[in-house]
Amino acid sequence: MDDARLGRLLEEGRLRRLSRRELLRRGAALGFSASALAGLAAATAPRARAQDAANPLGVDAGAPLEILMWKAGWGDEYALNAVELYKAAFPGVEVEYQATQRVLEAAQPRFVGGNPPDVIEATLLDRAALVGEGQLAEMTDLLDAPAAGTPGAKLKDTLLPNSQIDTVVEGKQYGVNFTFGLNGIWHSEPVMQQKGWEYPTTWDGMLALCEEIKGSGLAPWTYQGKYPGYMVAVMWELVWKQSGLEAVVKVDNLEADAWRQPAVQQAAEALYRLAERDYILSGTEGLTHTESQAEWLNGKSAFIPCGTWLENEMKDLIPEGFNMAFKPVPPLAGATLPFEGVSAFVGQPFVVPSQANNVPGGKEFIRLLFSRENARAFSEYTRALTTVVGAAEGLDLGSAFNSANAAQAAAGPNTFSGPLYGSWYSALTEEVDIQMGALLTKRIDPEEFVTRAQAKADEIAADDSIVKFTREP
Repeated sequence: MDDARLGRLLEEGRLRRLSRRELLRRGAALGFSASALAGLAAATAPRARAQDAANPLGVDAGAPLEILMWKAGWGDEYALNAVELYKAAFPGVEVEYQATQRVLEAAQPRFVGGNPPDVIEATLLDRAALVGEGQLAEMTDLLDAPAAGTPGAKLKDTLLPNSQIDTVVEGKQYGVNFTFGLNGIWHSEPVMQQKGWEYPTTWDGMLALCEEIKGSGLAPWTYQGKYPGYMVAVMWELVWKQSGLEAVVKVDNLEADAWRQPAVQQAAEALYRLAERDYILSGTEGLTHTESQAEWLNGKSAFIPCGTWLENEMKDLIPEGFNMAFKPVPPLAGATLPFEGVSAFVGQPFVVPSQANNVPGGKEFIRLLFSRENARAFSEYTRALTTVVGAAEGLDLGSAFNSANAAQAAAGPNTFSGPLYGSWYSALTEEVDIQMGALLTKRIDPEEFVTRAQAKADEIAADDSIVKFTREP
């Protein structure tokens, strides 16, 4: 074989998208000499650049960048903005950008092949498993890097406190969450006012109001039938308000009989009452998330559970004057936390694979993504918040945004970040969602719900092949 051929292939960029390991393997298979392969290894190794204020992570300005983006309820405009920021920082750089709802299918074979994209929006990935396999790059250098657009601050200083808990494994951070929002219950302000209905501050009050609403001919509730996880979020807010964080921590830590704790059982029973008393819109179980949300917007039900991405996700279908408003989940009798407590969530975790061709570039993209200006722009066109402190300050973006902000302000320190088993044990998440769907269609009762959830938790706890995590109280 002519070693000059290898040089031409590299020069033409025809081998650029293969991983360094794959390039060496293919080169050897083609019969290139040892000296040529040594040159190949040097040519494909990441080229570090001097770290300075303009390039704090030492990005190779000529190295291509590949981004795999999950495009869902928030859209992807904010990621496209960051692409332009990256191109402005490194003129002429090649950026390959893919936005899809099928991130798992796109990413999985790339991880297996050792040539993953440089940065991934990882909501749909099993991040705990990837960390356990050493597939994700650690982020300390990124968090300690200067924040883009906030002079004198490190990136970590610009992030909301406790907004990155689920990205930390054994004291090391393997991703950065971009979005911040609230989970709760939504209604139309004009509908409530016209009917003379007041949003209840207790679960008993919710059931009483549901009976009145049902009598008016309107369904009290709908939910995202094919995705019962939305109602699981309601359940966990009930659990948290009933007993504080203790019950949730026991579930996260796979403790024996954690799902049989009184607070969990009572929350399951509370949601079962909605189904048992026919307070749920008929046919809900067959609807997707957007279909059920459209039914709610069309006036088929009074309430729907969802996160604060709801308005942006349904913006093309919202009737004029609908004025959607957010409220916390009303607590059960004997709750230890007040009605005003809210369930917060973080999302849109961005990760950089450890085997990526351009690890510094992936981290730099994230740094630019989290700039205050990009975060504020995200809030302006999605009417939702980010984990970047103060980025949405002073914005007035309508009833949905304003009601969620008011709820957050009223909650004060009573803010719940949710269970972590969803990030740690995907099989448990899937099982709980399935059983919640069965509970809300009266195919099982609350006792069977907690029994099945506990059985899956016990199965995971006993499986030594699954990496275990611990949540502190």
